[in-house]
Amino acid sequence: MFESLDELADLPPSTFVHCAHEYTLSNLKFARVCEPSNVDINRWEERAANLRLAGLPTLPTTIEHELRVNPFLRVHEVEIHDVLVRRFGVPVPHRLAAFILLRAWKDLF
Repeated sequence: MFESLDELADLPPSTFVHCAHEYTLSNLKFARVCEPSNVDINRWEERAANLRLAGLPTLPTTIEHELRVNPFLRVHEVEIHDVLVRRFGVPVPHRLAAFILLRAWKDLF
């Protein structure tokens, strides 16, 4: 999954992302906890909530958008590493370690 997401991240920023599910709001709750100071997440959460209230989908998005709000594509960010260290009490020496912890946490979130 880690390598697959890296390949997606390398696509042109304007590439559309068509997920097969509408989990955006629950995913954004997790993203906000992972990276609380990310203003793009906060803005997207508000817009996505309004879209869903209007009965509209939040999809598709773009690679550019996902790179700004998807914590699994942002495992290089210092804030995410810091949150993981506080949450799990273990060092996070690299992106793969962050990804593994993030994935395990999301499964239980």
